Amino acid sequence: MRDRNMVLRGVFTFPGHSNAPGEHTNAAEDEARTLKAAERYLHEAGFGVPVLSGGSSPSVLATVADGATEIRPGVYIFGDATQYELGRIDIDEIALTVVTTVVSRQEAHQDAPARVIVDAGSKILAADRASWATGYGRVLGHLNARITALSEHHGTIIWDSDDLPELGTRLQVIPHHVCVAVNLVDEVYVCDGENIIDTWRVGARGMNS
Repeated sequence: MRDRNMVLRGVFTFPGHSNAPGEHTNAAEDEARTLKAAERYLHEAGFGVPVLSGGSSPSVLATVADGATEIRPGVYIFGDATQYELGRIDIDEIALTVVTTVVSRQEAHQDAPARVIVDAGSKILAADRASWATGYGRVLGHLNARITALSEHHGTIIWDSDDLPELGTRLQVIPHHVCVAVNLVDEVYVCDGENIIDTWRVGARGMNS
């Protein structure tokens, strides 16, 4: 590295296994051990390691005091249905939803539950979800409702009661994985209650490698 005029600033890790039920504390402890081991080996090889970078949204509050020197949780800025189902955030900490419209509704009959169809599918909510998740997202104000299926342009919601929303009703859907949902749009609207007060361009849009 010295021959190439490069300077080692530090090491980083991502405790991805924190995104499983009940694993956030174990993941944070694993992260600390991994970072400190890397620091020790590099010191023995003659390198300074000023930065130990770690962190994930589920494990960030369990970060070990003598582990990472910086943390990089990402989902925490908006929150999503994954973090809610993991019990890592409360519903009032979720800051991003997708506004969608009810385009079809079906009352419960025989063994089929009540359900509604909305005009938000995989092109906005993304089909990325954990195997243990209860669906592709939640509905704000109807948290027992589940988005159980997605096509490109539509989502199927198993409704939480026999009181179905009318056609044309707008719902706020909490994406299961907010990172992917944001990456699917060019801009997001900042709202103060019912009013749009700003528009944010998505800087990394189209930057996937």
